[in-house]
Amino acid sequence: MARDLTLAAGRGYPCAGAALDQIYDIAIIGGGVNGCGIARDAAGRGYSVYLCEMNDLASGTSSWSSKLIHGGLRYLEFYEFRLVREALIEREVLWGIAPHIIAPERFVLPHHDGLRPAWLLRLGLFIYDHLGGRRRLPATRTLNLRRDVTGRPLKPIFKTGFEYSDCTVDDARLVVLNALDAVERGAMVATRTQAVKAKRGEDGVWELVVEGTATKTRSTIRARILVNAGGPWVQEILTQRAGVEAKAHVRLVQGSHIVVPRLYAHDRAYTFQHGDGRVIFVIPYQDDFTLIGTTDRDYDGDPSMVRATQEEIDYLCASASEYLATPVQPSDVVWSYSGVRPLYDDHASEARTATRDYVFELDAPDGLPVLSVFGGKITTYRKLAEHALEKLSPYLRSGGAPWTAGTPLPGGDFAGESMDAKVQRLLRDYPFLSKRHGKRLVRAYGSHARRLLGRAADMTDLGRDFGQTLTEREVRYLMAHEFAQTAEDVVWRRSKLGLWLTQQEVATLDAWMATQRKPVAPDPY
Repeated sequence: MARDLTLAAGRGYPCAGAALDQIYDIAIIGGGVNGCGIARDAAGRGYSVYLCEMNDLASGTSSWSSKLIHGGLRYLEFYEFRLVREALIEREVLWGIAPHIIAPERFVLPHHDGLRPAWLLRLGLFIYDHLGGRRRLPATRTLNLRRDVTGRPLKPIFKTGFEYSDCTVDDARLVVLNALDAVERGAMVATRTQAVKAKRGEDGVWELVVEGTATKTRSTIRARILVNAGGPWVQEILTQRAGVEAKAHVRLVQGSHIVVPRLYAHDRAYTFQHGDGRVIFVIPYQDDFTLIGTTDRDYDGDPSMVRATQEEIDYLCASASEYLATPVQPSDVVWSYSGVRPLYDDHASEARTATRDYVFELDAPDGLPVLSVFGGKITTYRKLAEHALEKLSPYLRSGGAPWTAGTPLPGGDFAGESMDAKVQRLLRDYPFLSKRHGKRLVRAYGSHARRLLGRAADMTDLGRDFGQTLTEREVRYLMAHEFAQTAEDVVWRRSKLGLWLTQQEVATLDAWMATQRKPVAPDPY
């Protein structure tokens, strides 16, 4: 069979229409956090893995989150103790393997006289502190908001608060780094490649027909096991493309966020309760901004067309303004985003009470296994991957043991060095970088920032300047090593530089990238 590959520049990643002779152990549909997490884990155990994603990695639900690695304090009210415990344990595990893109964050929960009583908040936070075996993150403490700096942005009616720990994450980069590590361990990752149909082959394997979204070239991938991690499309993939009647069902829930200029000077985040039973987060974001979210509402429509509605934007502004001394106005919003969470449909009456736990459906028509993933949250993606492989173990040859908890993601090998120390060392070795530039590179790439910079001795060695510290060298690196093909991939998923770049600068970058998509040799490290 001919080998027809469309290659991402310099690394040989098949991005569309890969026709391959081999039979893979596992073929995965979906390049979100669950699909890429399963690909990484499986490849590291010695299994042959193929993954296709119809758009860019993390272009769906996985990049539209609240950017948190957290236990889910509010899920305790719904008695989701197993989920919360697993998530609490995972906070420190994930922080340990990805300290460049995950960071501890302290959250302030003001006590609201008209809502949950203070004793209930203390009890919930006591459980939150102890349920998951917290080791490195600091414990909860009680705050006098009239004296503490965190009380200054709030209305004076809030006198007492509770400060607890969780973590923030660059969600899209978490997905990309899992995919990158999977490839480095032998997986084949094909972006801009849609799974069109899965059928049973005559030789007892799945035949997955895939199509390049740009070229419309079709190829057939053969695999012993099919994993359906299609997110909002999981049910449609199972029934319409694989021809399997779904027992589980997906509930699509829209969550929207807004970003406004930085609202206060200190570095703490807030958790605000509301009379409708929801909570929203107000989080320092990208140094210059504040992130506010999220909403919860059932969604009926094409998940790829979801947008934050004016009603949601108004709701988030009003919710934050209920607590903040200076109101947040819709006119303050510099960016909004929305995503569809593909929750397992447990028939809860309200979207906010639907379970965030993950559920597997394992079907084996004609003895060919297909595992579909319903629900899940970013914090528990690594455990989900372990559990998925455990579920598939009867159909797999003997492989390695679980390994991802103690192995850093690409760039995460800090060896005990702090983020600040890492930044200072990079600036010492590359003194031509501004502090902002060096900090951004370490936050995004960790120790791999040096691979990107290579032997550069001054800014001219980094090539064309696209604005806001984005250089030609970095864009080439992203195209060669991290699957990026468009300006949107670079400025909204591999970074958040779109918050600062002008529309003209983004258009210029996009035009330049379009001329660079032919395979080229990567820059030497």
